[in-house]
Amino acid sequence: MIQGFKEFILKGNVIDLAVAVVIGGAFTAIVNAVVASIINPLVALFFEADAAGKFGPTITGIYGQKVTFPLGDLITAIISFLAVAVVVYLAFVMPMNAYKARKAAKNPIAEEAAEATEGELLAEIRDLLKQQRSA
Repeated sequence: MIQGFKEFILKGNVIDLAVAVVIGGAFTAIVNAVVASIINPLVALFFEADAAGKFGPTITGIYGQKVTFPLGDLITAIISFLAVAVVVYLAFVMPMNAYKARKAAKNPIAEEAAEATEGELLAEIRDLLKQQRSA
């Protein structure tokens, strides 16, 4: 039972799902705090904020209204995504890839057998069927 659970946990799909949950949950507050306290003030050095706190160039519309393109929100979202992606890559993906490489180095025969292509398997089945018919 424990071996089956271990195999289930170490499958790529479970790890990918765990990484997605971590990206969406645990690091969101940290990244938002960093962006709000460091990135937004840096963006504010170059763009003036409007009354709603949006950063970006302001253009007068055809009816005389002020229209602000919130480029600050876009920059914030891009930087947040990149920060989360880097942390998740360093904390989860690299260690898992290293673990899989060590596991493959310990048992190279099992890895080679698992990576047989569909064509190779079909050819092997064909050969076995020919042997059965001739016997």
